[in-house]
This record gives sequence, C-alpha cells and structure tokens, in this order.
Amino acid sequence: MIHSSLQKRLAALAAAAATLWLAGCGHHQQAVYVPPPPPVSGSQPSYPPANTTGMASAPASPSATIPEHPIYSEVGMASWYGPPYNKRRGANGEIFDQDAITAAHRTLPMGSLIRVTNVSTGQTATMRVTDRGPFVPNRVLDLSVGAAKTIGVWRPGLAQVRIDVLEAPKPIATGGRWCVQIGAFQSEHDANKLEEHLQHKYQTANVIEFAGPTGHWVRIRPAGDDRQKADEIQRELEPKEGQAYLVRLD
Repeated sequence: MIHSSLQKRLAALAAAAATLWLAGCGHHQQAVYVPPPPPVSGSQPSYPPANTTGMASAPASPSATIPEHPIYSEVGMASWYGPPYNKRRGANGEIFDQDAITAAHRTLPMGSLIRVTNVSTGQTATMRVTDRGPFVPNRVLDLSVGAAKTIGVWRPGLAQVRIDVLEAPKPIATGGRWCVQIGAFQSEHDANKLEEHLQHKYQTANVIEFAGPTGHWVRIRPAGDDRQKADEIQRELEPKEGQAYLVRLD
C-alpha cells in the first residue's frame, strides 16, 4: 500500500510538472510576435522619404500637416510610367525617381498636393504633381511606379481613380502658363514638317520641336502663354499623327 501510494504521488507530481511546462510553452508562444509586413496601402496617406537627393517626392514626413478637405476633385483613368523616364529630368526640373510616390498631370499646377484613391479597391496615397502627362487619350493621371504599387494600379496597368487636390501653389481655374503639345512622332522629319506648318499658321506663337524618350514632340506656346488661345488651338488641331494636348507649364 505504501509503495502504491508513493507511485500515485510521484505520478501526480509528474502530471503537475508537465502541466506547468506546457503552460510555460504556451505563454512563450504567445509572447513571441512576428509583425506582418507593412500593408501596401490603406486608409492613411503614404509618405516617401524626405527629398534629400534631388529626386521628386511627396510630403517630407508623416508629421506634415495635410488638409482634409479637397479644393478640387476629378475622376478618371490612371496609368503608370517608369522606364524609359526613370532618372531623367521631369517637367518640374527635378530628376524623376520611379520608386518615389509622385504623379504626372497635364493641367494641375506643378507641385499640387493630391490624394489619389483607387475607386475599385479603396487604396489611397498622398503625393505631389511633379511632371506632365499622361499623353494618352482618355487618361487623366500618370503615377510613378511607387505610387502605382501603393494604390494597386501597377499590376492591372490601368484603374479608375479619384483625384482630390488638397493644396495648390497657384490657382487651378484661373491664370497659369499654357501650351499645346502634339505627339509623339516616331519620325523626326514628320515632327519638323508639322513644326514648319504651325509656324506659318500661328505666327505670333512660339513653335518648337523636341525629342523625348518615346519620340518627337511639337509644342505651341501662344503669345503670353494664354490659356484661352491655347485651348482654341488644341480644339482646332487635327494632326494626322499623334494627339494634341492642352498642357499647363507652371
């Protein structure tokens, strides 16, 4: 009986020790937390690093005060661009970095702070307009590769977005310096031929031909870079090749 009682006590102690060991293991498993990778986007604006290298970027830090209510909004199709524009100088004079979170727009004032939302997914990011484009019909915004990945446009290539302008360095509806840009031409000869024709037709305008990463372009700057005149020129032009776009220069 004594031997049997001792066996029972030893068994009970062993069971208790096993229970405590398991409990300790369970606590250890709960204490070890491996955080998931940061989400690609969410309801909060996304900010790139501070612009210390001359690359185009958005607000310098998450602590920057960002207006909540837009001063202008529009909805349209967005695409993205990178190569062959990466590391080339953008329309704002800075070197374009495809991995920064920026955008190109044809008519918003350069440097405008915008919030872009993917209508289908709700993904959103805040960025600045640092370049001009897209020069493709029926598109309103070109996103850098970094911005496109952030709001889910990179893989599909196209997406409907809402653009909310949070602040602009200049008035959106009035003023500004404007031109008409035509292209892209694969042949420099065709671009030069159109340039000569337009110089005769618009003798008070400054007409130039220039090369870009995707071809040759012709730009018409009416006297005083007047928007009304540029708009009239854009509406009446029907180039045999390429498209005519109204573009804001400032």
